Parts: sequence; structure tokens; C-alpha cells
Amino acid sequence: MSTAGTMPLRPGTPASNANAELSKDQLEEIREAFDLFDTDGSGTIDVRELRIAMRALGFEPRKEELQQLVSSVTGGGGSSNGGASSGPSSSAGNMNVSSDVITFAQFVQIMSHKMSHRDSREEMLKAFVLFDTEGTGKISFQNLKRVAMELGENMTDAELQEMIDEADRDGDGEVSDEEFLRLMKKTSLY
Repeated sequence: MSTAGTMPLRPGTPASNANAELSKDQLEEIREAFDLFDTDGSGTIDVRELRIAMRALGFEPRKEELQQLVSSVTGGGGSSNGGASSGPSSSAGNMNVSSDVITFAQFVQIMSHKMSHRDSREEMLKAFVLFDTEGTGKISFQNLKRVAMELGENMTDAELQEMIDEADRDGDGEVSDEEFLRLMKKTSLY
């Protein structure tokens, strides 16, 4: 399989170097995702939880990519317990790294790498599709209102309409994908 866009991370790279490119908001979002899946408060998550946490942050890692990412931050080997068998739970049918655990610093390394290689136009278009549930290629007032309600945003109809009006450059009362991208670029989200 192709690993285009995936560069191995060096094991032991300090998290401070890895997160140098991340904004405070991104680090906070990464921390929240990690803490959500570190249910026992141990400061670690397992590989299955890593995949779910990455999905929560908008990434869909393939099994092979996940193995490569884990190996790159844990030093390879397939198990962070020094290669010792962890007993019956490490079955041969599981992913080689199934017994690995990832620390928060390692999770930051992985997410910093993934976020720095994200195609922002593609990601913004994925976000656009979340608004455009009918697949019309436009975000209507009703689409925006539905998403605001789903997110628990308490916005008036006038505020929502103002958002549509600001983005709507062609005056059709809706926001096209290009208008959405232009707005995201203007707000430095893209």
C-alpha cells in the first residue's frame, strides 16, 4: 500500500518539538480527545482507543497506517512491554501492536504529524458535507440551523441568517462549497 503523505516519526522525539506547530486550541482538542478515551486515568490509551480518538479528531486511519504510527512513536517492536508476552490477551490474530499503549506525549506526536499533513481544502470540504445533508451542493439556512442545534449553539435566526448572508457572495440565499471555502480561508480556518 502507498504511504504517501505519511512520514515516519522518530521514536523518542520530545513532545515539545512535535507540538511546536500546533496551536493552543489544537493542543486542547488533542488533550480532550485523549482524556475522553483514557477512562482509567492511567495516562495511556491502547491502540483500539487510539483509532477511536483519531476518528474523534477527524482522521480515519487505516490499520496499516495505525501500525506504522504506533511503531514510530513506541520504537517499533509491536509491544511497549519490551516484547514480553502479556499472556492470553495477546493473540496471534490481533494487530501486532494490540498490546501497545500510547502516552499523551506520543499521542501529541502522532496528531501533530497527522495535522501537519492534513489537506486543509479536503478537510474543509468534508466539513461542508456535514452541513449539506441533502447533497445539493449548498448550505441552506435550515442546514445551518440544524447543525447549530445539534452542536448546542444557542443562536437566533437573525444570527444564523447573518452568517449565511456574509458567506453568500452570489446572492442566492445559500452557501456553495466555494463560498464556504472562501469564508473558512477568511477566518484562517483553512
